[in-house]
Amino acid sequence: MAAPPSPLRDTLPLRLCRLEEIEDGEGKSLELQDAGGRRELVVLRDGAAVHGYLNACPHLGVPLEMVPDRFMNAAGTHVICRTHGALFEPATGYCISGPCAGQSLTRIGVVVDSEDWVVLTDRLPPER
Repeated sequence: MAAPPSPLRDTLPLRLCRLEEIEDGEGKSLELQDAGGRRELVVLRDGAAVHGYLNACPHLGVPLEMVPDRFMNAAGTHVICRTHGALFEPATGYCISGPCAGQSLTRIGVVVDSEDWVVLTDRLPPER
């Protein structure tokens, strides 16, 4: 279950969570409230690096995970859409197989700051 939505303020960066809250090699689902309503994000962790995406498969817009904060395939190598089985490269969001092959997850700007907070650095893209 995602955490309660944080309001998306006009000032960025916006702290989302602590890096330690995301299991290394996995992801965390987060909700933000913006002008368009609630938006669900996923932040993937690879050591000290993070990658952020909207939590929506490009095929039908459904959330990627069925179990909270479990986004990776069994081998831990790719993000998997649990609805369609599409596989995405964690660092780029590019779909390598499945019904949306050749498309990508929608990237959002996130970084880890000097205090180990994962922060949103850019406004969310418009709704599709």
